[in-house]
Amino acid sequence: MDNSRQSPPPRPDAQIETALGLSRYARRLTQSDPAALDRLRATLFEPWDAPAMQAVLDGAVADEAALKKTLRDLRRQVMLRLIVRDLAGLADLREVMATASTLAEVAVGFALSRLDGWLRQQYGAPIGEDSGLAQDLVVVGMGKLGGGELNVSSDIDLIFAYPEEGETAGPRQSEAGQSQIRISNHEYFALLGKKLIAALNEATADGFVFRVDMRLRPYGDAGPLVGSFAMLENYYLTQGREWERYAWIKGRPLSGSRADELTGILHPFVFRKYLDFGAFASMRELHAQIRQEVARRDMRDNIKLGPGGIREVEFIAQVFQLIRGGREPALQTRSTLTALDRIEQGGRLPPQTVAELRDAYFFLRNLEHRLQYLEDAQTQTLPANDADRAIIAAAMGFGDYAGFLAALNAHRGRVNRHFEQVFAAPQSAPGDHPLADLWRAPPDDETAAARLAEQGYRRPAETWQRLGRTRESGRYSQLPADSRARFDALLPPLIEVAGNFPNPDETLERILRLLEAVSRRGAYLALLLEYPQTLNQVAKLASASPWVSDYLTRHPILLDELLDTRSLYAPPDRGKLEAELAELLEAAAGDVERQMDILRHFKQAQVFRLVAQDLAGILPLEILSDRLSELADLILDQTLRLAWSGLRVRHRETARFAVIAYGKLGGKELGYASDLDIIFLYDDDADEAPETYARLAQRINVWLSTATPAGMLYETDLRLRPNGAAGLLVSSVAAFEEYQKKQAWVWEHQALTRARYCAGDATVGAAFERIRADVLRQERDPAMLREAVLDMRQKMLDGHPNPSGLFDLKHDRGGIVDVEFIMQYLVLRHAHDHPELTRNLGNLALLSIAAELGLIPPDLARQTRDSYREFRLLQHQLRLQGAAQARVGRSKAACHATAVEELWATVFGAESC
Repeated sequence: MDNSRQSPPPRPDAQIETALGLSRYARRLTQSDPAALDRLRATLFEPWDAPAMQAVLDGAVADEAALKKTLRDLRRQVMLRLIVRDLAGLADLREVMATASTLAEVAVGFALSRLDGWLRQQYGAPIGEDSGLAQDLVVVGMGKLGGGELNVSSDIDLIFAYPEEGETAGPRQSEAGQSQIRISNHEYFALLGKKLIAALNEATADGFVFRVDMRLRPYGDAGPLVGSFAMLENYYLTQGREWERYAWIKGRPLSGSRADELTGILHPFVFRKYLDFGAFASMRELHAQIRQEVARRDMRDNIKLGPGGIREVEFIAQVFQLIRGGREPALQTRSTLTALDRIEQGGRLPPQTVAELRDAYFFLRNLEHRLQYLEDAQTQTLPANDADRAIIAAAMGFGDYAGFLAALNAHRGRVNRHFEQVFAAPQSAPGDHPLADLWRAPPDDETAAARLAEQGYRRPAETWQRLGRTRESGRYSQLPADSRARFDALLPPLIEVAGNFPNPDETLERILRLLEAVSRRGAYLALLLEYPQTLNQVAKLASASPWVSDYLTRHPILLDELLDTRSLYAPPDRGKLEAELAELLEAAAGDVERQMDILRHFKQAQVFRLVAQDLAGILPLEILSDRLSELADLILDQTLRLAWSGLRVRHRETARFAVIAYGKLGGKELGYASDLDIIFLYDDDADEAPETYARLAQRINVWLSTATPAGMLYETDLRLRPNGAAGLLVSSVAAFEEYQKKQAWVWEHQALTRARYCAGDATVGAAFERIRADVLRQERDPAMLREAVLDMRQKMLDGHPNPSGLFDLKHDRGGIVDVEFIMQYLVLRHAHDHPELTRNLGNLALLSIAAELGLIPPDLARQTRDSYREFRLLQHQLRLQGAAQARVGRSKAACHATAVEELWATVFGAESC
């Protein structure tokens, strides 16, 4: 290589000179240390990292005075290079924040290790009274340090904790035989904490390292400096306040061998299992207090606390974390910027909003640093004098202060606008609604009924009595004050909204049942209050279907689905849903109960979206059944994976095991409340395979059918396996094939026409599909087949008597079962000659294929298709209306039933009817 052609190395002098002109503090650092400029020139183009900082500290430190000097020397070196790199355009905001945070972590870690070592020489190791093991101090970084986004002149918020009470072991005996000195663990760690604070915070001739703020600990300044894990757990469980949840979002242990244990203890306090929409009101109140203080102290020029400042960006990110973090692990991040990214990815805020918040955050944090570079002061206030204003404008890349201020105000304006939109208070106070007095100050019965009649109620007196029973109920009277206030605020608009539907009395009754069910969970009342647009959605669903209303009442967590109508009515994306579910389950790895609930919540959310699309008329029944079947397939696949990974003894990494769907799932005609007809197959020659896969099948069934607080996934029916309930729970592929070809009854082959592989090992699934095709394509004796099918149909008729005088859409002659039996017979009778009949396409498609093949008259095939579709639609509508049985007036079904009966007679002969 011709080195003469290479670019000369960069010369830092001009960059250093520019940066020093923008920071008086940096100039002082170069003036107080003759070697500073030479070091800076040699290292300017190298970012700081932890090993480089540790290298500055390495060496003997004899005592606390030497420790303090060493730490302060490190800070001066780090700050000088960092300031110049930033102002010279060599470092971006992320590097600046990471460097400041790393400096704090290294300084805390180094000081703690030295101070703890010296104290142990004096008192011995602190020993836990329960474990008998040596203890160490857990230092938790809070605020921006916890988030890894520390600013350059920030104080550091710390909390000190230790695992167990106990006492120290006493020092090692000296040769002179000194006496034992023992103190309690609390005394030891309190002393260690004080020494650590002094090492960092104390202003010496060499300056300070970090100002230390301990006020975030339990009870603040009035509380003990350190607390045991048990003390912290009890405090946050019984007295923890909302602002402390907010603070602990960023809590990050910087030391301690048992730090993870503390994180686990506090995790449920910070991230609730449920969606906590009460966080809006709590953070709205906290921000109001900050604004009052800003106004009182005339701090509008404070870019952190003033309107549109850094704190408002942080509040926006953290309210979503508080509300949803327990349900969405991706939001359990300590970084504001990462939280904004994930809020956007989750569709919680529009991309444009997040982009504006992110741009403003970068601008404001860069400005914050430039304000602090002036004098190394902990300030976020814009300068008042012209000289400093000119410096700040230049440091921010503007030609004059007016141009800079215009850009700053634009950013602050956008932040404040988004903040007000996110935290906007409910539109009206509880007493402002025109119907508020109807609930809060009840008039006489006649007046009240007249008011309800004006709202459109058909049975106003009866509805008024129902409202009275709610008001006088023990459940309502025992509500906490906050929840009762929310309940009171919700009732008047809900009375109004329900009155706009064709069945207002029934709609309000269903809404009241929902409210009564969720009233003890204030978060759900808060959701409805914070998002008043959901009230009409709730009423719309309640009006349309009692089944849907009951489903929502049983699973109120689904109210969250109403917040974003874009996702509520969007077609499902199988790949995206699969990735989402896998991510949620992975975040809960090792917690079976939580994973079971995740599966249930996921299924309920997807079903609810399909219900909403169904009721909106945008999802035809056939497509709905496909989507419900696809959802079941996805959940079965994930359940199998989890069940296999949960087995203590596994003889292979991946199970050679598959789930086979029969019945409605097999035919992709699943309904909202359908159970799953499934069997289990494996293809594995290992000696332990039968026992292992039997345990796996049992475990899958437990995962599916166990009722947890989140409900049940699916009811299962495993009786279609070989030899039914008397047979083995799982079958090898070979045993299944032998059974189907040599022992199975005709009705089992009928069931096989609607079977398919749906989850698990694809190779086992392919083996099943081969066996299924072979069995269905066997040549059969027509007379014997006809007799067996008719005999089974008669047994089903006998098992479902119908004395009601109505037409049973499924079981009566001319109904759904007749269509299914016709197609099953045609498949078994003719698949030997027409293998295309064995494709699992559903009865509608198979009727068309049979007609094309000349097996049935085309006109009758078309009429039967129409009948089958109509019967399924009527059945579906009746289920949505809460009907226990799918029956209609005979005249309503006569035309369609006649077409089915005609096809039956054509296929089986008139005498079979």
